[in-house]
This record gives sequence, structure tokens and C-alpha cells, in this order.
Amino acid sequence: MSDEVADGFVRVRLDLSYDGKDFSGWAKQAGGRRTVQGEIEDALRTVTRSEQTYELTVAGRTDAGVHARGQVAHVDLPEAVWDEHREKLLKRLAGRLPKDVRIWSVREAPNGFNARFSAVWRRYAYRVTDHPGGVDPLLRGHVLWHDWPLDVDAMNAAAERLLGEHDFAAYCKKREGATTIRTLQELSLVRGDDGVITATVRADAFCHNMVRSLIGALLFVGDGHRDADWPGKVLAAGVRDSAVHVVRPHGLTLEEVGYPADELLAARNKEARNRRTLPGAGCC
Repeated sequence: MSDEVADGFVRVRLDLSYDGKDFSGWAKQAGGRRTVQGEIEDALRTVTRSEQTYELTVAGRTDAGVHARGQVAHVDLPEAVWDEHREKLLKRLAGRLPKDVRIWSVREAPNGFNARFSAVWRRYAYRVTDHPGGVDPLLRGHVLWHDWPLDVDAMNAAAERLLGEHDFAAYCKKREGATTIRTLQELSLVRGDDGVITATVRADAFCHNMVRSLIGALLFVGDGHRDADWPGKVLAAGVRDSAVHVVRPHGLTLEEVGYPADELLAARNKEARNRRTLPGAGCC
């Protein structure tokens, strides 16, 4: 796969946010389900008065119900379309898109940029409260209620054992042909003055259900059902554990995507496409 943009086209970077409540995830699906990708591509086709749909590539496909504050995508547009619409494209999209998805920036991408493969990290936040009264009604669409008191120190102790490069098969929904080796760069939890606990989860990439499974394991530690060693033991076992629950999606938000300097984009794209193995692992 090449990152070269076809002759006569311009690669455009989009920075966007959305409330995932009423979306069936990012990616277009059969059957007419409402998705973020579908809404943006429809709006783009309409405002540029194009007969064809220009397909988006995204930094990280979010599941149904998951939100995004700092999502990134790119689209390749014909030079003539970009030249005609570039100055007013952002405002026109704002007028055409539904209120639960917003695009904040539309700009020509640097050479070699790929929203998915150029990324060096993605940062998510998961928010949960253990307040006995429940969730603030104004936050109910973005905060999970856990009905047991949570020990944040115990959860952080467990989280430390998960950092680094590992095969996260025990915390991922397996997909045929896809690796589950990831580098977990940060996993930490802080209780705010309002009692809401925010977990920050940052990695070079995530496999399916990884963040929500990790949080599910840490909640079991936080409420005393498991000790701080348990999530690490599950990771080492390398198989799905029925005790690890995938927590509900509405507490999860993609906060930010990180990219290298422009001159490092091509090297990052190549690296990201290489199939990963752990040191000492066999090749076959």
C-alpha cells in the first residue's frame, strides 16, 4: 500500500469531534445504520456538489456509543474540487452536518500524511463515578456509574503492571489476521473534585475492545473483587478471561491523536504497517 496521493488529487486532513450516543460507530455499515463516516461523507458530497463519494480514512475506528473529542481523518479530493471549496468548506460542512458531529479544521495535509498509519499514539479517557447517588444527569451520556466504592490507588497499582509492549490478546476481541501486540504507554486514574474518576489510556494503537476491557479489569480491582496482581496475570495468560467485562461504551472518549514531525511521516507509515512480534517470538 502506497501513501502517494493520486495525480490530480489533494490529501486533506480533518480534525473532528462527535457524540457517539446515536451512532453505530465510525465505519460505514450495511443496512442503513447511522455512522460518523457516513454522515461526513454524505455532507462532503453535498457541499462540494460531487456525484461521487470521497472515502475517509480515520485515525481510529470507534465502536457504537464511543465519543471523540480529537479524532483525525483524511480524504483525497480532486484538485479542482479543493481549489473551488477550500476557503468555505469548513463553514459549509458546519451547516450541513448534524449537531452531534463537528469538524474543527480542514487543511491540506503534508506529504506522506496518513491519518491512520502516521499516528504514533492515540489517547483515550474513560470516565466513571462510584457516587452512591449515581451520575450527574448532565454527564450521564459520558460517565459510567459503578455501584461499588472504588480504590483509585489500588487501580493505579494494577495499571502499572500492564504498561509496555505486550500481546494484549487477553483484553482484545480477536480479528482474523490482526495482531494484538501493542505498546501501552500510559494507564493512570485520577479522581476529580467532583468525584468522577478519569482513566487516561494512551498507546501506539489499540485492538478491538482493548480500552473497555482494561477498564473492566481495573474496576474489579478497585472495588475489591480482585487483587492488584490479577490484571497482569490475565495479560500473561494470553487468553480471554470470562471475569474481564467489556464496560459500556458511553464512558469512553477518544481525546487526542499524536503524529510525528512531517519529515518522519513516511518512516512511521512503513513501521505501522509491519506485522509486529514480541522479542524472542518465532516468525511462523
